[in-house]
Amino acid sequence: MAVPPRRLTSCRQGRNRECTARAAGKIGSVVLPVHDLNPLRRTPWATYFLVAANVVVLLLTPGSQTSITGTTTSLAQLCSQQAFYDRYAAIPRELVTDHQLPQVATGQPGPSPDTCYVARPSYQKAPPLSVLFSMFIHAGWLHLLGNMLFLVVFGNNVEDRFRKLPYLVFYLFCGYVAAYGFAFAFRTSVEPLVGASGAIAGVLGAYLVLWPRAKVWSLLPFLFFIPVRIPAWLVLGSWFILQWLYSAGYGVSGAGNVAYVAHIFGFVAGALVGLVVRATSPPPVYPVHPRYGNANPGVPPGRQAS
Repeated sequence: MAVPPRRLTSCRQGRNRECTARAAGKIGSVVLPVHDLNPLRRTPWATYFLVAANVVVLLLTPGSQTSITGTTTSLAQLCSQQAFYDRYAAIPRELVTDHQLPQVATGQPGPSPDTCYVARPSYQKAPPLSVLFSMFIHAGWLHLLGNMLFLVVFGNNVEDRFRKLPYLVFYLFCGYVAAYGFAFAFRTSVEPLVGASGAIAGVLGAYLVLWPRAKVWSLLPFLFFIPVRIPAWLVLGSWFILQWLYSAGYGVSGAGNVAYVAHIFGFVAGALVGLVVRATSPPPVYPVHPRYGNANPGVPPGRQAS
């Protein structure tokens, strides 16, 4: 879940208020997962639907007009994007108070460089519903592609274990926990939250507790993107530690523009649900592999690798 550009650092009050715009940060990762060696019993249509929905929403929103990294090319574009976020994205102060902001971006550039006009909103906004919208809004193509990669790699198995409708409910639940967790941690923040990463963090948490020893082909950026096969507990554990370090203030420049605290809330919520599922439901039985005679080599037939 990212914090997109917002005008905050220099505001002048009047009939309209003009404030300086601030650029969004970037997300980092220890490893880049590309494929997991974990069998499926059925096609993950719900995961494919979520990916398609996120792509379509980006194409229909101002984020599609930004560069691949999510940066805007003009002040008019930035102000238009900010007005869109103010109207549809989740904003912590609005979530805590259940009231929309008294002043929002109008979409018009201000008279001074790097400023946008703000005024009283001409629309009614339901803060709880904005959390749902935020899960499908992304700041740009790089933001979207990074989130969808993690969803495709790890979401298919979680969907396979949960089944489609419970999986979708679980996905949305983790997204709401992530957004409201961040909001109550930063009650006065007026930075809009966008992106599916809070919900996807919940998927990662569930995957970790259900298949900690599943092998994941990953690229290591610090070793020139060499592909290696490593266990899921290392991939996802290192990812969670990185989110915690960034949320605590340790990390690259610009990390403060990514809502890492939301990732932590979503991940913990997903892990707790995963523990309940693991304790209350038997592991799935996978079909016999036509080549190896077993879907999980090294595991007796009818049992699940974990």
